[in-house]
Amino acid sequence: MNEKRLRELLEEIKAGGRGIDETVEILRNLPFEDLGFARLDTHRELRTGAPEVIFAPGKTVEQLTGLIERSLSHSGSVMVSRIEAETACALGRKFPDLVHAADARTLSYREKKPDPKPGFVALVSAGTADLPVAQEAAVTLEFLGSRVERIWDVGVAGLHRLAPCLERLQQSRSVIVVAGMEGALASVVGGLIGRPVIAVPTSVGYGANFHGLSALLGMLNSCSPGVAVVNIDNGFGAACFAHLI
Repeated sequence: MNEKRLRELLEEIKAGGRGIDETVEILRNLPFEDLGFARLDTHRELRTGAPEVIFAPGKTVEQLTGLIERSLSHSGSVMVSRIEAETACALGRKFPDLVHAADARTLSYREKKPDPKPGFVALVSAGTADLPVAQEAAVTLEFLGSRVERIWDVGVAGLHRLAPCLERLQQSRSVIVVAGMEGALASVVGGLIGRPVIAVPTSVGYGANFHGLSALLGMLNSCSPGVAVVNIDNGFGAACFAHLI
C-alpha cells in the first residue's frame, strides 16, 4: 500500500464505487502480511515513501515468488536485490514484466513511476571494478524516483579525470562516491564540493584491502567534512540515504 493507492481507494469509497466490506478485506493485511517464512511489510511505502525491497540471498525461488506476488498485489511495485542470474532467469519466466539489471544484480517493476524528485543525485565510481555496487545504487535511486547522473572511472590514480566533472557535482543534491582500494576518492570529492557525500567502500582491491575493510576505515577517517559512510558494498543503502536527502 502506498499513498497514491490509498487515495484512490478512499476516492472510490467516496464515490460509492467500493463497499465497506470490500475495503476492509483490502486493508486486512496492513501493516504486514504473514507468509509463514516471511512477514512482508505492506505498510512501508506509506510510512517511508519506499516499499520493502526483497534481499534475494538465502531465499528459494518459491519464497521469492511468493514475496514478489504479494508485493505486486499490495503496491504494484517490487524490487529484488543481490539476485543471481540463474534465479533471475527463473523468476523472469514467472514474471515477464520484471526488469533484470544484470550489472546491478536486481529485478524490479513499477506499475506507475513515482513523481520525480527535484534535482539529481550524482553517482561517482572510482574504477570500472566498482560498477556492480555503483549500478545497484543507480537502479535503486531510479526505482525510488530520483534522477541519477553517472560519472564513472575517476579514481585518484588519475585524478585529472575528475576535474571536468566538478561543476556538475556542485549542481547535484547529493553525491554518492563508490570506491575500493584505499577509498580516497570520497575524501577528495568531499573536499572539493559543498554537497553531502555518501561514501560506499567496496571489496575491490588486493590483499591488504581486506575485502573492503581498508576502504571502509579510510572513508570513516576522512578529513573532509560532510562525508557519511555506509557499509562495504552497500550501494542500496547509499541510494536510500541519497533519495531521502
